[in-house]
Amino acid sequence: MTQRGIPGNHGTDHIGFTVPDIDEAHEFLVDVLGCEPVYELGAKQADDDWMLRHLGVHPETVVRTVRFYRLGYGANFEVFLYEAADGQQQQPRNSDIGGYHIAFYVDDLDVAVDYLRGKGVEVMGEQPVASKQAAEGQRWIYFRAPWGLQFELVSFPGGKAYENGAPRLLWHPANPAV
Repeated sequence: MTQRGIPGNHGTDHIGFTVPDIDEAHEFLVDVLGCEPVYELGAKQADDDWMLRHLGVHPETVVRTVRFYRLGYGANFEVFLYEAADGQQQQPRNSDIGGYHIAFYVDDLDVAVDYLRGKGVEVMGEQPVASKQAAEGQRWIYFRAPWGLQFELVSFPGGKAYENGAPRLLWHPANPAV
């Protein structure tokens, strides 16, 4: 049998993203999403082209701070505050190259949406969307962080259509003990 993929890869460890205001991000991540702060790193600046070689940013860019957060059983968040030497671009939309969103599984989508709205969070759309075809059984809705990053809530307590008959190798809401 031929191995596929990166040898020894076990999945996602963390998701990194850059914010315009680290304190605003902290408040949102902790007070709204329920993240636990893990640690903080101070400024990183290099005198050579280290920033370009290792991070793909302008060599004179400064990382002002990095904070790590944990949220439940998913990947950690690595949150950066940069001082970009060549300016910063706007948050990409989902339709832009490099656009993305981060999805969270919740037990009760309607309760979670009401909670977000009660916190003054922008929830996109009036009602959650019921998926069809391979993802039937799932409902979802997007919401935004104050700086524009899109998040998604998903719920599929009975599973999704494409999982019918598939072995339960990972955590699943219908069998959380796995």
